[in-house]
Amino acid sequence: MTDLITPDAIPVDDTSGWQPDPQHPRRRPPWIKVRAPGGEDYERVQALMRSQHLNTVCEEALCPNLGECWGRGTATFLMMGDTCTRSCAFCDIKTGRPSPLDWNEPNRVAESVRALNLRHVVITSVNRDERADGGAPIFAMVIKRIRQLQPGCSIEVLIPDFKGNPDALKIVMDAQPEILNHNVETVPRLFKKVQPQDHYEWAMTTLENAKQMDPLVLTKSGIMAGLGETFDEIVEVMRDLAARGVDILTIGQYLQPSKKHLPVEKFYTPEEFDRFIEIGKELGFKWVESGPLVRSSYRADEQVRVLSQLNYVRPRETTAS
Repeated sequence: MTDLITPDAIPVDDTSGWQPDPQHPRRRPPWIKVRAPGGEDYERVQALMRSQHLNTVCEEALCPNLGECWGRGTATFLMMGDTCTRSCAFCDIKTGRPSPLDWNEPNRVAESVRALNLRHVVITSVNRDERADGGAPIFAMVIKRIRQLQPGCSIEVLIPDFKGNPDALKIVMDAQPEILNHNVETVPRLFKKVQPQDHYEWAMTTLENAKQMDPLVLTKSGIMAGLGETFDEIVEVMRDLAARGVDILTIGQYLQPSKKHLPVEKFYTPEEFDRFIEIGKELGFKWVESGPLVRSSYRADEQVRVLSQLNYVRPRETTAS
């Protein structure tokens, strides 16, 4: 068991007197508040993304923390287009036939990382199931290019499951990201409802294989709460992740992007999210980020800063070619 590293608590209003309204069971409680987008740094990030013709998961997935993160000069890059080949019932990224891969995209992302002078970057993508490799070479290319243009910047990749294909995963792992992230998202009982084209086993295999391919990598995963699972079911997923050596865990409240998406079945209280942190400590995670507005890349730079001080993050060498 390791000592658990946790962030400062997200400030929320007093929750002691709040009760769900039977007439409006999905009305958001007072602790679900987000920062409105704006400010100089926000505008700088937005202008850079537009000028480089890049997508961010912040915008495409309607992340509630967009204002806060862009206001701090950070963003999560979304690669391989803005159209996903899967149709998850919680996600607002559009589904359809994607455009051909843009092989210059990794260079534009790396140039943007340098322009923002990032010390940590999170790269994710849509699913590209029309390709046998799932687009894994794009991840490898962007890792190598960032190392060339922004030496010392740690790299976190939030990857698809590649349908459990170990060869595709190895392409990414050979590029040696500091953090390999794949979100399990929900509990096994709800998998086919929440993400009908995914499999719980693919998610767990991806995380387990990543650790076997590169024992120095930090692995990370995330869970959404409020889709109809029970508290105990989330804890069982936490146990499964811990058994596979996952280092970092994020747990946040699911928020319905639109009426066509799955409804919120429950709003977990800040106290329940705190309890997940306590359980994570007992299970041995190095870091648990748990709170109503937590998302997979929320405060990722802060996570890496603290974990680096504790020598959990192993810096990789700059790729020469």
